Amino acid sequence: MTGSGSGLPAAQEVARVVRDAVGDIHPVTGLILGSGLGGLAGSIRDARIVSYADLPGFPAPTVPGHAGRLIAGTIDSREVIALSGRFHVYEGHSAALTGFPVRVLRALGATILTVSNAAGGVRRDLSPGDLMIIRDHVNFSWHNPLIGPVVPGDERFPDMSDPYDPALRTLLAECARTLGLRVTDGVYFGLSGPSFETVAEVQMLERLGADAVGMSTVHEVIVARAMGMRVAGVSCITNHAAGLGQGPVNHAEVLAVTEHAGAVFERLVIEFVRRLP
Repeated sequence: MTGSGSGLPAAQEVARVVRDAVGDIHPVTGLILGSGLGGLAGSIRDARIVSYADLPGFPAPTVPGHAGRLIAGTIDSREVIALSGRFHVYEGHSAALTGFPVRVLRALGATILTVSNAAGGVRRDLSPGDLMIIRDHVNFSWHNPLIGPVVPGDERFPDMSDPYDPALRTLLAECARTLGLRVTDGVYFGLSGPSFETVAEVQMLERLGADAVGMSTVHEVIVARAMGMRVAGVSCITNHAAGLGQGPVNHAEVLAVTEHAGAVFERLVIEFVRRLP
């Protein structure tokens, strides 16, 4: 069974496989953990793990820092489902596939999507290790996961005027204040990658209003909004974008910074999950 001619299995089919493996679950949120941010998985209690290799339609991630595991369990006694690892168009996947795991989270009962990513800082007051609540995004990947026949239950023309739920953004900021964490907010520009941006491209992005830039997230959020899910997002700033710092940008640096900042990110998300309605 495939989803609306996309060649992908129906999300409900994958959800059945997950439930057979982990049992019934009623998640308050589905979490997507970006590059190097999979350490949050260690805070999930009563964890039941399913490898992506056992899920129909899920390819194995090819990027370091993406474990390729679905984890069901609890954070502070609240049920969650976390995806440790995501798919990217630069791996050769379609935009529809990069957003497909969100459909599975929704089929498993999640009505709130919490996304995270590693991003380069374009705004000049951002430094490696900072956390940025995503206020809005620009899809500069030139792909849209909704192209093609409408998936049953989707909105054909979903409203994207406020894709990151204002109340959830406020809650993230309140959680940060409660914990004494420094956070900011801003606009995330999603590019296709896999090459990092040139200095000229970063200068263009800065003029266009980018605060941070990365290679993921936007397709997942578009799919979530088409299904009516509420979305919260956090970027971990891992480096100054090209031309704004010293030396070249590389993925090893990204992973090193997220490893250092991961503990702060985990504290924020745990408090956020605890306080979700």
